[in-house]
Amino acid sequence: MTARPPIVISSMDLHRLEKLLDDLPPGAFPGRDELEDELARGKLVEPADMPEDVVSMNSTVRFSVDDHSYTKTLVYPPSLQDSDEQISVMAPVGSALLGMREGNSIDWPRPGGGRMQVKVEEIVFQPEREGELHR
Repeated sequence: MTARPPIVISSMDLHRLEKLLDDLPPGAFPGRDELEDELARGKLVEPADMPEDVVSMNSTVRFSVDDHSYTKTLVYPPSLQDSDEQISVMAPVGSALLGMREGNSIDWPRPGGGRMQVKVEEIVFQPEREGELHR
């Protein structure tokens, strides 16, 4: 496994994700350990200080998984309405995207076993970049 790139997490996203994880029953989310590890290793910043090239919650991201390209909005599970346009942060790829910078890639566990390469190609929309700090 290659080293994971540095990530940045907004304090608001961290607070909401920790609450979401705390409210889940044990065993309800198979990727819990990976997401908790990412939250723990991320550099914490206030929403107003979020770099413009970092994936935050509710960002629309063009990304690739093993060279297949997608454009989706990273959402909290209760907000997921259209899996063609959105991806839950609790999906393996969603957890991998959180906090990543444009151009970075990460080796991530594939559901059912194996590994996948997830790469952030472009952040099409980021709430913090647009001044939406209290979403």
